[in-house]
Amino acid sequence: MLDLYDELSKLIRLFDEHGIDYALCGGLAMAIHARPRATIDIDMLILSESLEKSLSAALTLGYNIRGKDLSFANGVIEIRRISKMDPESGDLLSLDFLLVTPEIFPLWESRTVADWEGGKLSVVSRSGLISLKRLRGSGQDEDDIRVLQSGDSDVES
Repeated sequence: MLDLYDELSKLIRLFDEHGIDYALCGGLAMAIHARPRATIDIDMLILSESLEKSLSAALTLGYNIRGKDLSFANGVIEIRRISKMDPESGDLLSLDFLLVTPEIFPLWESRTVADWEGGKLSVVSRSGLISLKRLRGSGQDEDDIRVLQSGDSDVES
């Protein structure tokens, strides 16, 4: 079975080596800002112009199954999915690249840096994460918003 945190560490190291700007978002960002919760994918906010470089970097880690492009909130959230299969278990791990659109550019600008696993991790701010979750509006997102709103202030760089 693929280890989500190990995969994230490898991705961050690779993105840093290749100079790819990113901000962790989604369920793993919840672990940074509030509390860990179950999640089955890695979500990273990236600039549109970094997409090809990001996909190429992920390919070197075995992410070679391209998913369908997704769009939410009338195109405000654009997702490009790529996945890898664990050769032992057959489990699939997806990496979702959320593209920075004009509407969410302020969230990109407000990203923060957290200490993580002996290094630095770029993460969407707490308020930015709440905004992203409001745009999507699933039941899990609503639960996450309640947790985020009851917590402390943002991670500081």
